[in-house]
Amino acid sequence: MNNFLITIIFIVALVSGVYFYAGYLTRTGKAEDADGNFIPDSWEENFGWFFSSKGLIMFALGLILGYVLGVQFPDIF
Repeated sequence: MNNFLITIIFIVALVSGVYFYAGYLTRTGKAEDADGNFIPDSWEENFGWFFSSKGLIMFALGLILGYVLGVQFPDIF
């Protein structure tokens, strides 16, 4: 179970990093963003499904992480 927790934390950090970097690229002007949604247009063409379901992905990862933490450390919560 400990390896699963580490994997979930890594996936959450990786996905959050991708979303942050997309915003960073468009805010600094290093990537073109025609519609102003802080996602580079080239990324939006190739990985549109990933950015359109951003809320659902982060919600699911948060639920999984919360459940695993609750099972792993029941005395803390």
